[in-house]
Amino acid sequence: MLNAAKIVAMVGTARPEQARDFYQNVLGLDFVSEDPFALVFAGKNATIRVSRVPVVAPAPYAILAFNVEDIAKAIDAITTRGATMARFPMFQQDARGIWTAPDGTKVAWFHDPDLNLLSLVQPA
Repeated sequence: MLNAAKIVAMVGTARPEQARDFYQNVLGLDFVSEDPFALVFAGKNATIRVSRVPVVAPAPYAILAFNVEDIAKAIDAITTRGATMARFPMFQQDARGIWTAPDGTKVAWFHDPDLNLLSLVQPA
């Protein structure tokens, strides 16, 4: 039934101007549209709807992940544009902030302007 439906990721923002700059210029997503309710961006295989909300209550876990072929290259690209990689004491992260899972998957985290936790993932 829903396995044929296009999935749209949703993220909240109380700072739409900063969110637009971040998702478009820092992450390099294609800007699609803006209306009084949301900003819409497109990536390779998904749409991200950044909904305008009065207050964002950031989750204590990543709410959006970007699968990448080369995590180090992706980190270098977004940090050059202003993203800051997050560090967590429960994970052993390298100098770039990359944690390697037991199966070899590599993960790194960063926040958007509303402190939503996002991640880069390089599958094993």
